[in-house]
Amino acid sequence: MTLRTRLAAVMISVSLIAGTAVAAKPPVEWDGLQRVPSKRLDLVYLQPGADFRGYSKVILEPTEVSFHKNWRRDYNRSTSQLGARVSEEEIQDAISKGVAAANDIFVESWRKGGYAIADQPGPDVLRIKTAVANISVTSPDRQTSSRSYTFSNEAGSATLVIEVRDSMSGAILGRAVDQAVAGDTTVGWRTTVSNRADFRDLVQTWAEDAVRGMTALKASSPPK
Repeated sequence: MTLRTRLAAVMISVSLIAGTAVAAKPPVEWDGLQRVPSKRLDLVYLQPGADFRGYSKVILEPTEVSFHKNWRRDYNRSTSQLGARVSEEEIQDAISKGVAAANDIFVESWRKGGYAIADQPGPDVLRIKTAVANISVTSPDRQTSSRSYTFSNEAGSATLVIEVRDSMSGAILGRAVDQAVAGDTTVGWRTTVSNRADFRDLVQTWAEDAVRGMTALKASSPPK
């Protein structure tokens, strides 16, 4: 199974598991991983007995970025102005920019956390796959003939998925999922610039939490 196919399978599971994380009790086991408590992320699953102490480098796969499946359709149905609708080209442009920004954020965060960025597998190297999925933008800034202003108490929401594997064997060691809102809770004027900044801040928080979580795992390995 390719990395992309594997992530697609993971995201199907995420829609079933993370989508009900608040409303229902999530499963204690996922693909052989056991759920463990986490103060940073909604759901964290680890391979029983996994020892992270020997890892000091990471291979970072390009971040997958995707919008919620029905977000564009639902948003376009909500507006009567043709000029205010979001095109598929705009979605793809946003994804391309999001991938580039997320990649930079994760690379910098792992480096600051003391991990070397590797390009080849090794006994001290983790392979990390990250996805920012199910993106929904509450009030996209649209340029229309009659200039309007959009206000909201948040920029939108998204789901983070992180999968960690041993780079040599490909064995899965852990997986984490977190759903979060981008932006603060103060009603304000939403623009393209402010929305991007809020989502960037959210990804930055996720990246820092991921690095702190790995550092904590290294300090406590092997888990009891």
